[in-house]
Amino acid sequence: MEKLTQILGRIGDNRDMALAIGVIGIIAMLILPMPAWMLDLGLALSITFSVMILMTALFIEKPLQLSAFPTILLVATMLRLGLNLASTRLILGHGHEGPEAAGGVIGAFGEFLIGGQTVIGLTIFAILVVINFVVITKGAGRIAEVAARFSLDSMPGKQMAIDADLSAGMINEQQAKERRQEVEAESGFYGAMDGASKFVKGDAVAGLLITAINVIVGLIMGVAIHGVPFGQAFQSYTLLTVGDGLVSQIPALIVSTAAGLLVSKGSVAGKAGTALGEQLFRFPKAFGMVAVLMGALALMPGLPFIPFAAFAGASGYAAWKLSKLNAEREQRERRAAQTAEAEAAENAEEPISRTLAIDAVRIEIGYGLLPIINDSSREPRLDDQVRALRRQMATEYGFVLPSVRILDNMALKANEYIISIKETEAARGEIRLDRLMVINPGGGPVGIPGEATREPVFNLPALWIDRELREEASFRGLTVVDAGTIITTHLTELVKDNIADMLSYTEVQKLLNEVHTDSAKLVGDIIPSRISISGVQRILQNLLAEGVSIRDIPTILEGIAEASPVTQNLTQITEHVRARLARQISAQQAREGSIPIVTLSTEWDTAFAESIIGQGDDRQLAMAPSALQGFISSVRDTYDRLAGEGEIPCLLTNPTIRPFVRSVIERVRPATVVLSQNEIHSRARVRALGSIG
Repeated sequence: MEKLTQILGRIGDNRDMALAIGVIGIIAMLILPMPAWMLDLGLALSITFSVMILMTALFIEKPLQLSAFPTILLVATMLRLGLNLASTRLILGHGHEGPEAAGGVIGAFGEFLIGGQTVIGLTIFAILVVINFVVITKGAGRIAEVAARFSLDSMPGKQMAIDADLSAGMINEQQAKERRQEVEAESGFYGAMDGASKFVKGDAVAGLLITAINVIVGLIMGVAIHGVPFGQAFQSYTLLTVGDGLVSQIPALIVSTAAGLLVSKGSVAGKAGTALGEQLFRFPKAFGMVAVLMGALALMPGLPFIPFAAFAGASGYAAWKLSKLNAEREQRERRAAQTAEAEAAENAEEPISRTLAIDAVRIEIGYGLLPIINDSSREPRLDDQVRALRRQMATEYGFVLPSVRILDNMALKANEYIISIKETEAARGEIRLDRLMVINPGGGPVGIPGEATREPVFNLPALWIDRELREEASFRGLTVVDAGTIITTHLTELVKDNIADMLSYTEVQKLLNEVHTDSAKLVGDIIPSRISISGVQRILQNLLAEGVSIRDIPTILEGIAEASPVTQNLTQITEHVRARLARQISAQQAREGSIPIVTLSTEWDTAFAESIIGQGDDRQLAMAPSALQGFISSVRDTYDRLAGEGEIPCLLTNPTIRPFVRSVIERVRPATVVLSQNEIHSRARVRALGSIG
């Protein structure tokens, strides 16, 4: 037994080689003659393999868990055809010797079906073939064809949904790439299943032809060559032919049924041998049912005991072994969960001083929204989306967003939520867990039945629809979001608007001392001799307030080191740092290879320059209110006109006046990007769209 286990282990470690050996064995059946006892073993293997395929198809939960089905279908068809050819050799060569000429399995199945009534047996066999060919095979092929067509038709809608999630910040580039690959793989599988259904149809046709050949040619050989009386020859060859056909058609019918169940499954990844081993050996229940069925067949009178008993024992051992492995894994996961719960219970008692701490970001939800954080079957959960948001903000802006606290608030309405920034309510909204929200990006009517509402993030007109209409909405090019995504998107926009305030003194210390350790020498040279950590914090906040990432800390510190000996004015140091970050800023603002810009006219440039009073660190803007109002009106008119043309340009100014122009514009158009000429990289291309006159 130990040696058998070692052999099975080696085969499991080399699934590709095992698959290759199996295919070579099938090809050998087509060429070499096979003894009766080996044919019995092969027929038992065919029935076992087909039942295991069907049981696996019934137990899988997700389509991609049996994505190798087209390959399995081809191997099963080749196996049955090889056995058909081997049995034909034995029937035509030794059929005159009696019912056992082609082995015990075929003889037993023939005796069982015919039962002494040849015409009745042939009729029942013909009906079985018609059921397989006309009903099961044809139906499975039609389902595969329709599934392939619908899969291809739905691809654009699924791709647009992925693009919408990516644009909303719900997923990152890697996740979007993986989801696109999954959509493409699923579509490829549907196409493969449409073609693979022809294997089943061809197998049924071949079974009919083989049966006719065995009966006609067998009668000729039995009567003309071996001199057997016609009645005896007809009885003998018909019994063997029907038995052979029955043994072949039963696995074919089972696999056809499995094909009908699996037309909506995914695509195979990796090598075929590896995929077959990983997917077919995943469910111990399937092996257990195969073992019970094979054991029952082994005990049936007239059937050979050894082949079915052998496969029953092997399937039972596999089921026991896999169940044991799964039980051990579940026990390990249960212990890990208990350990985590115990640690959480130990940390549950917080000191009273913790109540004085302020949450940088907090989400409060009504009791009706609790499933988005408590329901493990709901994907993605709100806490998972928040973690993804923190990773995204770290990648885009260069520092880790403080932890977001999520808690329930019984004072809120059931479907209401509140987002607070530093204990101050920043936004609130109402959502529906049982429905999806759709938004038309073009602003027109949605065209789908639903309940009218307003999207809480940007206050756009939207619609609550039933979840069953998701595919239709995606196909129409509408943006479809669920409840958790709405909250996450709302949180994202609020964080971007308040990101500068979230960069605390402690976070700056962590960035300098723990994250950017390669800049330790530069940090030691400028802090605290030239600038304090508070000064660095203020400069970084100035950059974040205008949407400039602080991920390139070494370049920022170099800019501070260059400017700090000349001036201690943090605004002027920030402007020098922005010039050092010209490559990054230019790349960030580029659209289709160039930076769209709007310039200040000479009159406004002169007006701002002449309105700056004071010297050095005490410079201020002292422009008349009427002039400021005129400037704001000119900016608003120009940007409204360009927005109607689909353009969102940057405002390009003189480096000397850029901070002052920005301080004016941020009060009326905070999203407008103001750049100085020093922030346009030498290799960046610009596209002038107009001037503020």
